[in-house]
Amino acid sequence: MDNRSEVREFLTSRRAKITPGQAGLPVAGRRRVPGLRRSEVAALAGMSVEYYAKLERGHLAGVSAGVLDALARALHLDDAERAHLLRLAHEANGSNAILRRRRPKQPTARPGLQWMLDTITTAPAIIGNNRSDLLAANHLGRALYCDVYADPNRPPNFARFTFLDSAARRLYPDWDLAADMTVANLRTAAGKDPHDKGLHDLVGELSTRSDDFRRRWGAHDVRTHGTGVKHFHHHIVGDLTLTYESMDLRAEPDLSMTIYAAEPGSPSEDALRLLASWAATHERTERPQDTDHPHLG
Repeated sequence: MDNRSEVREFLTSRRAKITPGQAGLPVAGRRRVPGLRRSEVAALAGMSVEYYAKLERGHLAGVSAGVLDALARALHLDDAERAHLLRLAHEANGSNAILRRRRPKQPTARPGLQWMLDTITTAPAIIGNNRSDLLAANHLGRALYCDVYADPNRPPNFARFTFLDSAARRLYPDWDLAADMTVANLRTAAGKDPHDKGLHDLVGELSTRSDDFRRRWGAHDVRTHGTGVKHFHHHIVGDLTLTYESMDLRAEPDLSMTIYAAEPGSPSEDALRLLASWAATHERTERPQDTDHPHLG
C-alpha cells in the first residue's frame, strides 16, 4: 500500500470526524466540509497551516515524536489510532522494515498450538492471524464458529465470512458492529505490515465483491483487538453473550489466541454446556472419518 496515500486518507478521515464543538472551537456560519478545517487542526496542534498541509499530503518522513503527539491530540486520536499514526510515520522513515518478520507467514498453526487449545475444554478458544484467518480452534471454538468452517473448499476466514456469507447475519445479531470491527482489525493489520501480499489480495477481493466492505475500508478506522463482549445467535443453542480476551503469542507475533467465557450462572453458560454436548455428538456421528480437517460442517 502506498504510504503517502494511507497517511493522507487517514489524516483527512480523522479531521472530518471532529466537529468544531468537540474541539472547543466556536461555530460560525455554514461549513462546506464536515469536521475541522486544515487551519483549525494546525492551530490546535501548534503548527503552521503550510506545515500541516504538508503532513496531510502524506509527508511524514522525519517528523518528530513531539509533532506526532501534537497532531494526535489535535485530532483526538484514541490509542489504536495513535499507534496507527506512529506505524505510518515509521513506514515513511523506513524504520518499520526492521520490525517486520522476514520469514513467510504460515497458513496453519503449529501442532503444539493445537494441542494447547485442546487442553481448554470448557470455553471456546481459537487462534487467528492479522488477516482474519481462523487457523486453529478447540472443540468448542469449532462448534461456536461452525458456520465459518462450513465451506470445505476454502480456509476459514472471518472477513470473507462476514461480508460474503449470508449466515454471518444470523450468527452476529449486531452485524454492522461485527462488520465494523472486522474491517478495523484488517486496517490495523495493514498499518503493521503494508507489504503483506495475502492481506492485499484479501482486501482487493472483498472490495470487489462487497459494497459494505468497500465503504468501511474507505473510512480508515482502526482498533485494538484485546477484550470485550460479543453477542452471537447460534443456530443450535440460540443466543450467547460471551466475554473475550485476545493475547498475542510471543513466539508467533502475527498470531493471537482468543478465549471466550460466559458469566457464571447465566443463560449463556447453560448454552455453552449445550453447545459442548452438541459438538461432542456432532463430531462423533457426523464426521467420524474426518481426521485431516477437524472442523464441524
